[in-house]
Formats: sequence, C-alpha cells, structure tokens
Amino acid sequence: MKIMIVTDAWEPQVNGVVRTLKNTTRELTALGHRVELMTPLEFRTIPCPTYPEIRLSLLPRRRVHARIDEFAPDALHIATEGPLGIAARAYALRHGLPFTTAYHTRFPEYVQARFGIPTSVTYRFLHWFHAPSRAVMAPTPVVKSDLERHGFDNVVLWTRGVDLEIFHPMDSKVLNTARPIFLYVGRVAIEKNVEAFLELDLPGSKWVAGEGPALAELKSRYPQVNYLGVLTQAELAKVYAAADVFVFPSRTDTFGLVLLEALACGTPVAAYPVTGPIDVLAGGNAGAMNEDLREACLDALKIDRADARAWAERFSWQAASAQFAAHLKPLARDAEREESAAA
Repeated sequence: MKIMIVTDAWEPQVNGVVRTLKNTTRELTALGHRVELMTPLEFRTIPCPTYPEIRLSLLPRRRVHARIDEFAPDALHIATEGPLGIAARAYALRHGLPFTTAYHTRFPEYVQARFGIPTSVTYRFLHWFHAPSRAVMAPTPVVKSDLERHGFDNVVLWTRGVDLEIFHPMDSKVLNTARPIFLYVGRVAIEKNVEAFLELDLPGSKWVAGEGPALAELKSRYPQVNYLGVLTQAELAKVYAAADVFVFPSRTDTFGLVLLEALACGTPVAAYPVTGPIDVLAGGNAGAMNEDLREACLDALKIDRADARAWAERFSWQAASAQFAAHLKPLARDAEREESAAA
C-alpha cells in the first residue's frame, strides 16, 4: 500500500511525535508498504511564536496538493493539526479522499499553558479538524476515553513502542555525580512541568537532558542541576542506563515515549498518577506513581532494574505499526471502490 503521512512536526524537533513517525515509517516499510512523508523541510517556514524550534510552513496549500497528486496515495494520514495538516485535510475533502488523523499531544492543555487560550476554544478547533477523519488515532485507552468524553466519535487506538536494541541495560558511567541520580529527559517547556522535579528535595543529584524555551530560565534558577543538550538515541540510552530513577513530572502528556526508553534501559520511573504514566506503568512493578512526586522518586529507588526492563519488553514498534496499518486498510479499499465507480 502507498501511504502518505503529512506532519508539521519533524526535524530538527526532537520529541515523541517525530520519533513515533520515524519508527512507524521504518516498520511500515519493513512490512512491505511504500511510505512518503511530507514535512516542513520541503517548505518555507517561520518559527512558532514562543517556541522557535517548531517551524510553521508558510502558504503550503498549492505544494501540498501537488505532492499528494504526484504520489497518488492509497491512504492518507494527517499526523498534526498545523499548516500542512490543514492543507492536506482541505485536499482530501475537496477530492473525496478518505484520510485518518492522529492526536499525539494534549494540544488544548498545551495551548492554554503557553498562550492562556481556554481549552474549550482549542477543542472546538480540534472537533472541526478531526470530524471528517475516518479514524482519529489516540495513543492510549485513557486518551481515547478523554476524547470521547469531549464529543469525538471516531477514535481508535494506536499504541507506541520502544526500540529494545538501542535502549537496553548496560554498565554506563556517563553521569558521574552523587548517587542516587534522578534524571529527566524531554522538552524543557512549561507544559512539561520540569520545575516540579527540579524543586524537589532529593538525595544525590539531578540531571536534565533536552532543550526548549524554558531551559535558560531553569538553568538560572537551578544552577545545582546538571544539564545536557539534545542527544542521539545511542547517547541517550547510556544516560538512561546511568541513572537510578527516571522522573516524569508532566501532567499533560498523552503517552511519553521516554518512559518506555528509560524502562528498556532498566531504569525505574517516578511519575504522577496521570494519563501517560498510568497507561505505561499500571499493572506492573516498573515504576512508582504518587501525587507526592518526591515520594514516588524515593519509592522508585526500591524497584529492581530487571523488572523495569521486563515491563518494557511488552511494547514493540512492530506491533504498534501493524496496528496503525490496520486502521488504514479499509481506507484504501474505500478509495479503490470510489475509483472503480468513477470509471
């Protein structure tokens, strides 16, 4: 099957959406599909206000439409609700092409945290965007239920995975500070609630790996914390493996791929009992969840690293990508029936 994936989130961004799409593309190709990605790298862009790492494509509609015409996909997946996604959506509606969409992040909550726009306003936009989609792919059952409570009636499950060959237990000494070592990895932005981790009174030392708009301020306010920039996956695996506890302070993530990466390296997780951590950790003994994040961190120190790794092995990109493809198959058949009828 020829699959086109349209995404406003791409390199140089380093986040869960980009990793998800890269891994999914790799696995779909291995399954025999032909995958074409349309990303902001093909367009003239401007930086997103307050978040310059995100590039917004300028007036992309004509080129988006030409690219879809040229590739003539059997299935069209629109991964994001940005300028490219909106342009691809318009093309699909104009030509009667079935398409799927995805809900990767808690967009309304992020927009409210960053710009102060009420979530009700953003949810109205999301209803408009996703309503024509044949399937809105959500990463966890909790997120699926949340969307359905907000009136979405076309939500399906598309889970996530982890590369167990890259992320694995190892003897790593790259974080050579006082133990226990508590680690955060991810975007350093207000919606990630990183400060809730940094202000905790914990023994040992703290590390932050990643970049984002809040990094300079946090470095100034918490100079005792150790900071790393953006790392390759191989470098990141060594960092995870060197830590004693991976701390996930976000209350707004839909999944949190970093949770699986840390667990795959044998590092237990400490988190709030909210969407994302609940979906990854519930039912196992690989992490500690508590509304008192400090208590969760201390409890996580008692978890056997072998248990963390064993829990991560339940997740694979191959299974997640097969699930993604299954949602696309009926769309391709619908398209073929429409072409036959037109002929």
